[in-house]
Amino acid sequence: MIELGKRQLLTVVREKEFGVYLAEDPKDETAVLLPAKQVPAGTRAGDRLEVFIYRDSEDRLIATTREPKLQVGETAVLTVKETGKIGAFLDMGLEKDVLLPFKEQTERVRPGQQCLAALYVDKSGRLAATMKVHPYLNGDSPYEKDDRVSGMVYEVSPQIGAFVAVDGRYYGLIPAKEFFGNVRPGDTVQARVTKVRDDGKLDLSLNEKAHIQMNTDAETVMEALEARGGVLPFTDKADPEIIRQEFAMSKNAFKRAVGHLLKEGRVRITGKTIEKV
Repeated sequence: MIELGKRQLLTVVREKEFGVYLAEDPKDETAVLLPAKQVPAGTRAGDRLEVFIYRDSEDRLIATTREPKLQVGETAVLTVKETGKIGAFLDMGLEKDVLLPFKEQTERVRPGQQCLAALYVDKSGRLAATMKVHPYLNGDSPYEKDDRVSGMVYEVSPQIGAFVAVDGRYYGLIPAKEFFGNVRPGDTVQARVTKVRDDGKLDLSLNEKAHIQMNTDAETVMEALEARGGVLPFTDKADPEIIRQEFAMSKNAFKRAVGHLLKEGRVRITGKTIEKV
């Protein structure tokens, strides 16, 4: 069976001046054209070729030896080529771009933008893309606790956290307590695996382990002190929301950083302020 949107090995069953026809079996009457410019030199009837199947501009099944950036059921970061009345068109590595319908966009995209998308076959039997990638990700990543990973944020929930497609294919979550609202859909992040769940999904953190992160946070506090003339108008007992807005860190992380600076003698705390020594 010839599968739309998949790479597969097919047999050359007929040769024409404009290309060759391919089928799964030489006796199969259903065949698909591989245009002459795509046919490898020396190809003959009976040869097996690996091709990708899609639809041409006239909606006919056609084969190509070019490597697509993704197949049906897979996800990849694609570039928006243009937008139109029915959606956007994404570059998937073939002569024909794939449609990303408006209803499959989690946010409006613009030409030149990169977005994470999955490939599927729509109700009319055409290839289409969707930014609603969650069902297409999987939980069998090779990563373990404390591994460093890279991924793209595809959804943000203030209550739950930031959902990340690690390597564009694995489930990842930065819990809300870890990202403090400073990431958005489309952002590429470098993160640390804090937990591998029983179902294979990854919990992530944008921070290093506490004892390593403390040094970085301490320098962030010192930079803020320098920028404010050596005085912060609050102490380590400040409201967590103020700390989040000022430093993009949790109150506990802030207290650890300030405690570290106190121990080093670089700051002092008064009744209402933190001051550089």
